[in-house]
Amino acid sequence: MPETQIREALQQFDTAVKSADGGGISTALAQLETLLTTHRGELHPQLVHFLEGRSYAKALLYLGGRSEFLKPSSPPGGCGNH
Repeated sequence: MPETQIREALQQFDTAVKSADGGGISTALAQLETLLTTHRGELHPQLVHFLEGRSYAKALLYLGGRSEFLKPSSPPGGCGNH
């Protein structure tokens, strides 16, 4: 099932970004591009939209995975506002 392969590639990408693994990032991105090209017609249009727009955190969440990318880097009202 392509969704499972896409979710795994997205999780690999997420992990590679967190660990600053350039080779892992490149591999995951290449795999995602191949999966999108190969299975575009089988995928839900919303998932295709996320992948085409490189909204990988949204795509991962759509597929039921978890991503740290959507967590804010600063607390609400952050940036030094007291």
